[in-house]
Amino acid sequence: MGNHYTYCTNIHPGETWGEVKKSLEKYIPGVKKSVSPDQAFGIGLRLSSIASEQLLEGENLHEFKQWLSENNCYVFTMNGFPYGSFHDTVVKDDVHTPDWTTDDRLNYSIRLFDILAELLPENMHGGVSTSPISYKYWHENIEDVITESIPNFIKLVAHLYEIKQSTGKLLHLDIEPEPDGVLENTKEVVDFFSKHLIPKGAKLLKELVDVADPESVIKEHIRACYDVCHFAVVYEKPEDVFKTFAEHGIKIGKIQVSAALKLDIPASGKERELLHAKLLPFAESTYLHQVVEQYPDDSLKHYRDLSVALNDLVTTTAREWRTHFHVPIFLSQYSELSSSQEEIIETLDYLKDSNICDHYEVETYTWDVLPENIQLELSEAIIRELKWLKEKI
Repeated sequence: MGNHYTYCTNIHPGETWGEVKKSLEKYIPGVKKSVSPDQAFGIGLRLSSIASEQLLEGENLHEFKQWLSENNCYVFTMNGFPYGSFHDTVVKDDVHTPDWTTDDRLNYSIRLFDILAELLPENMHGGVSTSPISYKYWHENIEDVITESIPNFIKLVAHLYEIKQSTGKLLHLDIEPEPDGVLENTKEVVDFFSKHLIPKGAKLLKELVDVADPESVIKEHIRACYDVCHFAVVYEKPEDVFKTFAEHGIKIGKIQVSAALKLDIPASGKERELLHAKLLPFAESTYLHQVVEQYPDDSLKHYRDLSVALNDLVTTTAREWRTHFHVPIFLSQYSELSSSQEEIIETLDYLKDSNICDHYEVETYTWDVLPENIQLELSEAIIRELKWLKEKI
C-alpha cells in the first residue's frame, strides 16, 4: 500500500475518550479534505490511559470504527509514550511515568494494542510508540532498571505474538529513544537489544509461548521509533543510525518527523546576550526541552532543560546547541535561530531507496507553547506540515 503518513493527535488537548473523539471529529475531516481528498487518510492516534479504558467500554470502539469507515480514515499507528495528561499542565520528566518497570505501563500498552488490533485494516502492520524504558536521572543504576523492565517487554511480546496467531495482524512496540531517557542514542538501543532484551528475554518468552526462534519473534514485535528531532539533538546522522540498526537486526517501526531547535554559539558576549533573550520564550514550563551542546572537539554536554542551559550560555565554549523543542518542520530558520530540518530531509532522502519503514508521523505537539510569532491556527499548521512532508516523500 506504499507509505502511510499522518500527524500525531497528541497535538490536540484531551485526556478522556469523549474529548479525544470531539477533537477528531473537529479536525480530521478538514485535514483529510486538504491533504488526502481522494484516498483513505491514516490517523496517528494518541490515547491517554483513561481514554484507552473508556474506548474499550460498551459500544465505543465499535462506534469509532464505524466513524472511521464513514470518513474514509484508518488508524495504523498510536502514540503510547505519554500515559497521562499532556496539555495544560506541567509535564516535564513526568512524561516517563509510569515507566516500563511497572504493571501500569504494561497494561496501558496492552490496551492500546487491543484497540489497534481491532482498528487496523487487513494486510497492514501497526505500531505503538513508547517510552525509552524510563528517565535516566531517576536511577542510580541504569542496569538495574533495564533488567527490571525486561519481563514486562516480554509479556507484551507474548501478547502481540498471540494476536498475530489469532488474527494474522502484525503489531509492534516502537521504543522511542529520547535525550535523557534510559535509551537516548544508537549505542544504547543496540546494547539494550544485544545485552539485555535478547539474551534475557528469549528464555522468558519460551516460558510464555511456544516459539522455535524467540529472538526473531522479539525483534519482530519490538522495534525502534526513529524520532528525527531526538536523534538530531544527540548529533547522530540518519544514515549511520539506520545502518547500525540494520547490522544488528533492529527494525524501525515508525519515523516520527519532527524538527529540533538548533543554533550556533556566537563569539561575542553581546551577541550571546541577544541570543539569550531570543531563547527565553522557548524555555517554557510545560515540556522538557533538553539541550545538548557540542564542542570544537565534537564532545558533548547534556543539560536537563533549556532553562538550566541558559545559565551557561554567556560563558560556554561550545560551538553549537541543539534543543529538544519540536518546532514546525516546514521552516528552517527563525530569525537568528534555526531548526534541524536538514536532518528530516536527509532521513527522507535515505529512506526513498529503502524498505526500512513505511510509517511516517509528524509530531509537532508544541503549537500552544511556541512563541507567538511562529504560531499558526491549528488546522492550518497541521495541513501545512503534512503537505510539506508529502512533497518531500
